[in-house]
Amino acid sequence: MKKGVTITILIFIAIVFFGALYYLYAKNQESPVVFETDKTEVKTIIKNTIATGNIVPDEEVLIKPNISGIIEQVYIKAGQTIKAGDLIAKIKVVANVSNLSSTQNQVQTAKINLDNQEKLFQRQKTLFDKGVISANDFDAAQVAYKQAKQNYTASKQGYDIVKTGTTSGLGNYANTLIRSTVNGMVLAVPVKVGNQVIESNNFNEGTTIASVADVGRMIFVGKIDESEVGKIKINLPIEITVGAIENKKFDAVLTDIAPKGVVENGAIQFEIKASLTNRDDTFIRAGLSANASIILEKANKVMALKEALIQFDAKTQKPYVEVETTTQKFVRKDIVLGVSDGIYVQVKRGLKSSDKIKVWNQGLKKEEPKP
Repeated sequence: MKKGVTITILIFIAIVFFGALYYLYAKNQESPVVFETDKTEVKTIIKNTIATGNIVPDEEVLIKPNISGIIEQVYIKAGQTIKAGDLIAKIKVVANVSNLSSTQNQVQTAKINLDNQEKLFQRQKTLFDKGVISANDFDAAQVAYKQAKQNYTASKQGYDIVKTGTTSGLGNYANTLIRSTVNGMVLAVPVKVGNQVIESNNFNEGTTIASVADVGRMIFVGKIDESEVGKIKINLPIEITVGAIENKKFDAVLTDIAPKGVVENGAIQFEIKASLTNRDDTFIRAGLSANASIILEKANKVMALKEALIQFDAKTQKPYVEVETTTQKFVRKDIVLGVSDGIYVQVKRGLKSSDKIKVWNQGLKKEEPKP
């Protein structure tokens, strides 16, 4: 019995002993970690921020009538290029009954006054021809008669304008003919024949008959978040990407930053404007959505390194890399960094183009489980 227990214990000890020897042997046979290396590259690094918005004309003019009425004729359509003075529409005046009655009464009053002054003038003329009155009295009667005649003519013209919107003698100044005030392209014609329009005055902005703009002067109008607005300033270069125009970018310059933000979806947004500088012959339609890449910093063709290769000192937080001296032997080198785009960073000092940089975090990569 005792002999069997002893043999069992000895066998167990032998198994443990040989198992330990095999483990140590297998461990010694594992390949040592071989660190890969990488090099610096020559790149143009751009640090930017993105703003979303639209392409709109720099100046859009709304053509409005100076008399109320009904659209009788429209002479233009959207997309048409026109010049200042070109005819846009014709308005048929619908007379206001109150104004019409008032001006009609003014005509009748002026006519009564004219008839009276004419009688006085003829009487004074007869007396003057006989030498009864002086030349001064005759001249006064003649002036009064001419003034009465002028008032009567003016009152009739006022009556015609209220009734029809125009009168003889006005020519191109007729209120019923609406003309363009600027050169440009017609962006929209929001009225049709038969629509009623309201005149533009001090109390009413009036009905827009057409919107005209110079499409050769387009700008970007967008919004930027409050977290980014402190990083930008006037005259910064911008790259505009229009969604409807593929594989093309337009250069622009930041011209305006709103001094006051507005709340949109719980975030403070600031409006910005940028003027396009290289349009080429590309036709950009007003209102197209676009993205603006605002260039905060730019380093042209500089020594660049992947940010993943950079380590930071635990105490000083200063950046450094490990440079290979001999095979799998590395030495630490402190470096000075510049502009970063999140993937590559500019190396100002500390490295040469021939240096081999240790990929220090390759051991942290885990193999993905096989399906």
